[in-house]
Amino acid sequence: MTTLLEKLSVDYPHIRFIPGNSFFWSAKTNEVQYIKDYLSSSDGTWSLLHELGHALCNHHTYSSDVELLILERDAWEKAREIAMGYNLTVDENHVEDCMDTYREWLHQRSRCPRCSVNSIQKNISTYHCYNCGQIWTVTVSRFCRPYRLKAKQKARLK
Repeated sequence: MTTLLEKLSVDYPHIRFIPGNSFFWSAKTNEVQYIKDYLSSSDGTWSLLHELGHALCNHHTYSSDVELLILERDAWEKAREIAMGYNLTVDENHVEDCMDTYREWLHQRSRCPRCSVNSIQKNISTYHCYNCGQIWTVTVSRFCRPYRLKAKQKARLK
């Protein structure tokens, strides 16, 4: 019996599928990384399809946190389409759980450290509170806990 991974490798020969420590799409290397031992589970299958979704949507980079949420949503939409071609379905609760992690991440990053109002992003690493005027920076990594540094704190660290 041919596995889904083998089928995907044949059907998408321009994309390399490589085992690794996480599920991840790299536009730079044109690789979908997956956790080998996790592929036998439904969650692993859905994660593999999701990362392939990023590849097929031609996702390379993003310039704002909201844009990242849009890319994630689009990758899940593409994963659903891919799944149908293999007589699979992607569990909607799983998708919403995954999207909720990004929504919570965005909520934490956008909360003003001074007045706690959720505010607007000025650029990839800076937010500005429209309520109290506070400006703070956040890491550009979407994998890191959202530490928020006020401009004065950041200046002291330099």
